[in-house]
Amino acid sequence: MTPKLIIFDCDGILVDTEKAANEVLSGFVSRAGGNISPDQCHLRFTGRTLDTIKTLLETEEGLILEPDWADQVRAADLVAFEKGVDAIPGIEAVVQAVRANGISYCVGSSGKYEKMHATLGSAGLLPLFKDVLFSAQDVSNGKPAPDIFLYAAKGMGVDPQHCIVIEDSLPGLQAARDAGMRAFGFTADPLADEAKVRALGATPFKAMADLPALLGLETPA
Repeated sequence: MTPKLIIFDCDGILVDTEKAANEVLSGFVSRAGGNISPDQCHLRFTGRTLDTIKTLLETEEGLILEPDWADQVRAADLVAFEKGVDAIPGIEAVVQAVRANGISYCVGSSGKYEKMHATLGSAGLLPLFKDVLFSAQDVSNGKPAPDIFLYAAKGMGVDPQHCIVIEDSLPGLQAARDAGMRAFGFTADPLADEAKVRALGATPFKAMADLPALLGLETPA
């Protein structure tokens, strides 16, 4: 069945921000007395909001974090992104195929609008997405709760059963499943676990160039 709406995650799907963001996060954890490497941050926290990460660090690691800790990390992320953010290879061709097939699309991200504007702008993708951005800052619960994807579908006027989600994180794929949406999990990252992607009912794929065919889209000449 052809979807009526495709919802893209932002970080790791549209823009290559994960390495820089996890290095920043690991540094903040270290300064608070913890010891979580960038790769471990990636495995444990990718797809979650920084407010959720703060709660997990306090409850699971016993760290004492300042009330504005999440905002401090966000500010440091923006500084890191000023060095330049690349688009994920092949994503522009995917968007072109989606548009050529007359399918609506949007972004459903755990990141705040300021971050999305900064990263998409740096990668040259903002003109494609600036009018269809949806952030978890507007919903009660971040991923793995389904709130952000349901919010995006409602904002775009499409029933969840007619939506497809493109994600790279397990919390995001769980959110898509619980929203009643089909999902495709991008597993190009060496740390990605295809078995866990499949266990969440999602279809794994390793290259953006493969996505249009998986979605059943005709590619523009």
